[in-house]
Amino acid sequence: MNALEIKDLDFAYESGKNVLSGINITVEEGEFVCLLGRNGSGKSTLARLINGLLAPTGGSVSVFGMDSSDKKNLFEIRKRAGMVFQNPDNQMVASIVEDDLAFGPENVGVKREEIGERISYALAAVGMEEFRHSTPSRLSGGQKQRIAIAGVLALKPDILILDESTAMLDPKGRGEVMKVVKDLNKNGMTIVSITHYMDEAVDCDRAVVLSEGKIVMQGAPREVFSRAEELARYGLNVPKAAYIAQKLRENGLPIADDIYEGEALEKALCGLFQKG
Repeated sequence: MNALEIKDLDFAYESGKNVLSGINITVEEGEFVCLLGRNGSGKSTLARLINGLLAPTGGSVSVFGMDSSDKKNLFEIRKRAGMVFQNPDNQMVASIVEDDLAFGPENVGVKREEIGERISYALAAVGMEEFRHSTPSRLSGGQKQRIAIAGVLALKPDILILDESTAMLDPKGRGEVMKVVKDLNKNGMTIVSITHYMDEAVDCDRAVVLSEGKIVMQGAPREVFSRAEELARYGLNVPKAAYIAQKLRENGLPIADDIYEGEALEKALCGLFQKG
């Protein structure tokens, strides 16, 4: 079943100018899709349309067959498509981690005995069990964002939408969050990740590039990242490892064309040194 179907989607704010035009995307259940684009390309607006926080001005957004334009569907859509925003502090409502995770389930009428089970499940999913009774304000940025993800997971969503959720984190924090996201996807959760970090898109199933509110490229990461010059026209770079591999090839080293992440590049270089 398709988790998400977006057809001929247009959206404009009150100013009247279209922020998104003619967007068509289908996301299969269990797929990991990255939406890429520079600031102002329409990525975050698209995320809010998927979650039902905004309504299309043209076309349609369907989540597991539910049309977001029908207000009767919004409650169920927001339960099944959970969103994690850029700043974790904006999603936290309590002074103790477990109380924060209980907030969502309590508000959708989950029974008290089940709420405890959901809190345990969510904390285990993000590797934060030992912080159940901690104060969120004392956690690192990466830990806060993992708690923010846990707060969404406590609602048992089928789709996790990350709206530049690693933008405010240092490399260590980004790594922590993306490990959680990849593990969730391996266990069957559908992921829609909005990011401007190309390295985060390396392991997704499909990369979709937006520019000025339109889809300009899409495909498997290796297909998209092989078009470096075209990406540059849209204000994007290839992952750092891919850029380094490209420069090494230009200088005569036999580096494979499909290297886009650091670990693969490191293995390739080690292999060359061992042969030498």
